[in-house]
Amino acid sequence: MQEVEPRANRPSLDDAVAICRQAGTRLTPLRRRVLALLLEADGPVTAYGLLDRLRAERSATPAGIYRSLDFLLANGLAHRLESRKAFVACVHPDHPHVSQFLICRSCGTAVELEDDRIASVVGEWSRKLGFQVEAETLEVSGSCADCSRS
Repeated sequence: MQEVEPRANRPSLDDAVAICRQAGTRLTPLRRRVLALLLEADGPVTAYGLLDRLRAERSATPAGIYRSLDFLLANGLAHRLESRKAFVACVHPDHPHVSQFLICRSCGTAVELEDDRIASVVGEWSRKLGFQVEAETLEVSGSCADCSRS
C-alpha cells in the first residue's frame, strides 16, 4: 500500500514535464496551467471552475479546458472523480496505477490512495465473473478527520 503523501511531497510541474518528455508528449502552455491549478487546489476542481480561474488570466474556452484535461487524464497526470464531476492532480504520476479516493462530503477534500490489494480483489472478482473492466477508480465518501471533529 502506498502511503498518503503530504501536500509538500506532491509532484511538481517539472516532474510532469519530464514524464511527458519521456512519453514523447508535451505540456502546452494551457495544459501546464491547468495542471498547475490542479496541483495548487485544496480539493477537486470542476472544468468550469478551471475555466473561471483561467478567464481572469487569459482567454480560455471550455473546449480548450476539456482537451487539456483529456490530455492530463490520458497521461496519468490527473484523475476524474465521477461522483464530483471534478478533477485532481495525480499524486503518483510517475507510474501507472489504480487509485482509490477518500472524499469528504462536508469539505470536499479528496485523498488519493494506491493500494494494490484493492485492485487485486477487483481483478480477481472481474475474472471470476467474466466482467470486462473499462475503468477502475474507487471513490469512498464520508467525513475527513477534521470534519468528523466538528
